[in-house]
Amino acid sequence: MERMTREQMVAEFGEPGVQNPMIVDLIELDRATDRVVLTMIERRAWNSHPLQLRQIEEKINRYLGFVLEGHMGQQHPEFIGKGVVIRLNCADAPVGEAVKFVAAAGHAIRQEGVEFAVNVLGPSPQP
Repeated sequence: MERMTREQMVAEFGEPGVQNPMIVDLIELDRATDRVVLTMIERRAWNSHPLQLRQIEEKINRYLGFVLEGHMGQQHPEFIGKGVVIRLNCADAPVGEAVKFVAAAGHAIRQEGVEFAVNVLGPSPQP
């Protein structure tokens, strides 16, 4: 199977990020833990968009479906049998309602046998 360039992927499926539930933003193998990491990217500040938490919830549900329904193993047979982590990369630490949301999401994800992690990257440098 021929690999798509980033430009082809964006043209076909749209930009990665939690606002686009149609794609897995990033999938990689953490060689140190031998776990598959499915990363969601949230570039916006918390509560900057009224649909933000709903978009993240939809993205989480899609990621769980990708794993639990066997699609990940079909597309990436090299990952079959490996543990999975869903990671939310965000510019800032969750605040307000997002704190409760992230805690509840993490609990629900772990109930499905999948790990969950929030990775606060800090704001992007301004040009």
